[in-house]
Amino acid sequence: MRLTDLLRAAVLAAGLTTGAAAQAGDAPVVVELYTSQGCSSCPPADALLSELAGREGVIALALHVDYWDYIGWKDSFARPAFTARQKGYAEAAGRRSIYTPQMIIDGTHDVVGNRAKDVTALIAREEGQGTPVDLTLDRQGDRLSIALSADAPVGPLELHLVRYRPKAQVAIARGENAGHKLSYSHIVTDWDVVARWDGEGEFEADVLVSGDSPIVVLAQTPGYGPIVTAAELR
Repeated sequence: MRLTDLLRAAVLAAGLTTGAAAQAGDAPVVVELYTSQGCSSCPPADALLSELAGREGVIALALHVDYWDYIGWKDSFARPAFTARQKGYAEAAGRRSIYTPQMIIDGTHDVVGNRAKDVTALIAREEGQGTPVDLTLDRQGDRLSIALSADAPVGPLELHLVRYRPKAQVAIARGENAGHKLSYSHIVTDWDVVARWDGEGEFEADVLVSGDSPIVVLAQTPGYGPIVTAAELR
């Protein structure tokens, strides 16, 4: 069993201990919504993501992009890194443009984020796919332990650590949504690749974390490929 030297915790902080797991054959479906406070087509998709988040077996993540900021309202949740991630998906799929609202399902499927029937159909499709990888998370104080295993080689995977803000309301003063107070949920605040695994046998990594915001770990094929498995600690 190998231990990565990335971000190893030096001390176990006293306090909360939590755990979560995604077993081989039974992994949650990850829904990434690319959205903007300055996009008039986005509020229905924002509401849909909040609804999807309440479904068992779905991990919902809202990534606010910054390329609509020029039209009069700067998105307070937007990060250039989220725009870069959306562009990475587009390039990997051979698409020349990006848009909002867009949902990416399990790193594989691209769908307009306010088309509820299309979104739910893709989620149902992914729910039946399963995964060959076990993923377990355990938090003790400021240390997050990530453990993965596979009975057969699955190829290289990147481990993404995601933190999100559960809910917020924003009064929009300018731009396409001017005059509206909009509700948002599962607002991604941090997204980092914390380890890489060759996809063979067993693997463990310890990562320093802080605060009480929810934690999501994704195991994704490099180059904006499929998300093989995921787990969440709330």
